[in-house]
Amino acid sequence: MNLASLDLNLLVALQALLSEESVSRAAQRVGLSQPATSHALQRLRDIMGDPLLVRVGSRMELTPRAQALRVPLSEALAQVQGLFVADTFEPAMSERRFSVMMPDHVLNLILPPLRERIRSEAPRVRVDVAPWRGPGVMTAEFARTIDLVIACTGSEFPGFHGQRLFSDTDAIAIRKDHPERACIGQMEPFLATPHVAVYGRGQREDPVDTWLRENGVERRIALVVPSYLQALHMVSCSDLIAVVPRRQIEVLGGVLGLDAVQPPLDPGSFEEIMFHPTRAQVDPGSIWLRKHVLAIGARFA
Repeated sequence: MNLASLDLNLLVALQALLSEESVSRAAQRVGLSQPATSHALQRLRDIMGDPLLVRVGSRMELTPRAQALRVPLSEALAQVQGLFVADTFEPAMSERRFSVMMPDHVLNLILPPLRERIRSEAPRVRVDVAPWRGPGVMTAEFARTIDLVIACTGSEFPGFHGQRLFSDTDAIAIRKDHPERACIGQMEPFLATPHVAVYGRGQREDPVDTWLRENGVERRIALVVPSYLQALHMVSCSDLIAVVPRRQIEVLGGVLGLDAVQPPLDPGSFEEIMFHPTRAQVDPGSIWLRKHVLAIGARFA
């Protein structure tokens, strides 16, 4: 193909067509008329030698070739766009909007000090936080929509670069004036006391129960909640206990009246990893955000 004859606007139209799977919606997205978008689709069909969009009943569907083009096309256009964007980031003047994803127990540790740093250095910057949705979300396509992810996983994901943030371990969260406070670290009261279990998104049981079962132990579950924060609130107002990340108990224990106690079995430790998209490796804004998050994480090292 002669690249000199290729109109870059065709690639923009192609991205809209692949995303919307509709000529009319693609036309609205790129600000063209529907006839002009239909003409662009026909030119793309001729160039690609593939129909790209085909009608199936009352709707349009992408061909396998079109499906395969989605990710590389988005990456290519992002790189082209980057050629024309100044490689600078001025925190005090920036109105950038960062999208981050992290579980709630990490949010309580990282977000308050991060917010203070942003307020001081970049008061116009906005941070949108989404809850951790599991490793299945960590795809190359997702990497184009997020600026930072923090997760407890040692896996490698396409399109992301990972850095160790800090380590943590599990502990028993118990009310300071709980009648079993003095002995809850022993096996018998630990098993006899009712627990709050945490089932995260997509989980069918608390990972704590998987660990206990591997050690031949079954605890008594009285309540299941979807987050560690909810578990701690329930522990604070009842005689329930919960096994949750120790650092979260340390951060919220004073407010909620909780103590952290070593479980009767050694839970070992786990690491929280900070992931950023490989595409943003040298992006000044991403570097600025990562620098602050790493500095906060170093407090827990």
